[in-house]
Amino acid sequence: MYSAIARNKRNTVFIILMFILIIGALATIAAWMTENWSIAIIAVSIAIVYAIFQYYMATRETLAMAGAQQIEKRDNPRLYRIVENLAITEGMPMPKVYIINDPAPNAFATGRDPEHAVVAATTGLLDIMTDSELEGVMAHEMGHVKNYDIRVSLIVFGLVIAIGLIADILLRMVFFGGRGRNNNNGGGIILIVVGLAAAILAPLVAAAVQAAVSRQREYLADATGALTTRHPEALASALLKLQEYGRPVQKTNTSMSHLWISDPNKPGFFAKMFATHPPIPDRVARLRNNATKF
Repeated sequence: MYSAIARNKRNTVFIILMFILIIGALATIAAWMTENWSIAIIAVSIAIVYAIFQYYMATRETLAMAGAQQIEKRDNPRLYRIVENLAITEGMPMPKVYIINDPAPNAFATGRDPEHAVVAATTGLLDIMTDSELEGVMAHEMGHVKNYDIRVSLIVFGLVIAIGLIADILLRMVFFGGRGRNNNNGGGIILIVVGLAAAILAPLVAAAVQAAVSRQREYLADATGALTTRHPEALASALLKLQEYGRPVQKTNTSMSHLWISDPNKPGFFAKMFATHPPIPDRVARLRNNATKF
């Protein structure tokens, strides 16, 4: 299981490097069309500033968007004590605990580091899970905090913004004129085709890679949670219940889909390509195949 965790971490680094290569390619095309590197630099700088802003504001925005309400131990002793015991086991600070009044069974964690962590569960999750299954779910969420997944997500988010900005600039240059527009030897047509293809395809590729990062972090959180509880079957059973009783969460949007333990949205046409979560049967199979390694 430790080798699986290491492999997931390596895959995440590899995927982020792919993002950087995409940005480099787009920046090169933009510089070629304008003979000016400052446009690409400005776009990337804006993305970095926006990502830093989101780094500090994302937790508050997410909780408000989900309609989550903070609780103390007296409000729901069962959930609070499970989270408290997991924090003690992991030697982590006690996160703030929230409940979301929603019949859809789901949970998420957020926070820029363990000192500012938040875990939340829906009333639907609390209704259908046994104590051991609920412990497995919350151990998974604590795993996200322990692995600093929110930082990885924000880095990727900033890279996606940069790709979107540069792609938008390329698209505008294609339609409103670039260096090659005045080229009469056929180079202008090539420039238009290259710029248009890059502007359209780059955001799609970025979205697919962003989803791949999220899927890797889900596998990693599953493994971390199972190592914490030493009871992988409990998490596997909880995941199967999420598959059986799952439904769209009432208050959420695609920007926070990756935070939940299972996809909170209604599946669409491109659900598989841009899915932020691995298929639940695959997650269960990994947990059970590695059960003896915990």
